Amino acid sequence: MSKKLGTAVVTGAAKGIGRGIVEHLAREGYHVVALDRLDEVHDLAAGLRSSGADVDSVVLDIRDRAAIAELMLRYAPIDVIVNNAAITSTHRFEDLTEDHFRENFDINTVGTFIVAQEGARRMRNGGRIVNIASRSFAGAPQMAHYVASKTAVVGLTRAMAIDLSPRDIRVNAIAPGVVDTDMLHYMTPERQQVMLSLQLLGRIGQPEDIARAVSFLASPENRYITGQVLVVDGGRSLGQGQLPPEESVYD
Repeated sequence: MSKKLGTAVVTGAAKGIGRGIVEHLAREGYHVVALDRLDEVHDLAAGLRSSGADVDSVVLDIRDRAAIAELMLRYAPIDVIVNNAAITSTHRFEDLTEDHFRENFDINTVGTFIVAQEGARRMRNGGRIVNIASRSFAGAPQMAHYVASKTAVVGLTRAMAIDLSPRDIRVNAIAPGVVDTDMLHYMTPERQQVMLSLQLLGRIGQPEDIARAVSFLASPENRYITGQVLVVDGGRSLGQGQLPPEESVYD
């Protein structure tokens, strides 16, 4: 495949949304560098290379600044960075610990900052950074630590867009809603049905839905969008849910 679109670094690449992003950008012709703490990222890259894609894989922790700096230098100049790596868990607010809070911020927010900063230092002018936030920045139950960390990602995105604008580096965030990943499968079938009933479009999002949004914001054709948060949640944030057929508002 052609490298005409340049080099894209994607974190949290082994599974779920990150995997979908890697696959989509690889199909588009990027040289993709897939990062994850999990060894499965090597299997992903090998499979894509077997189909002709240009994908490298690296196992590391995004909190390891020295390792991130070395990687960015190795693959410089960087054209696109997608900060997808994150963790989450659910806890009643009264049961949250400082360790829960610190771990979420350390990975979801500080890790995003480290990758973005080291990458920006080795990024072409005119590059694009896409941070994966979450629709939950608007609030979610039993996830105060995660909500706070993803809200911080939104603020970081806006601040980065200002500071990197002299180099024409566009920085945006995507806020996914419920997506069909391992996180969803950990829920009980009853909880999954409740989540489905709240989706305005009547379906759960797929990693490819988020990947397409990433592709839009990461494209060199995105020349005038920066500092924005694109909510990709199938309309869930409108708060309507799906009307049963007998309650249709149409004749």
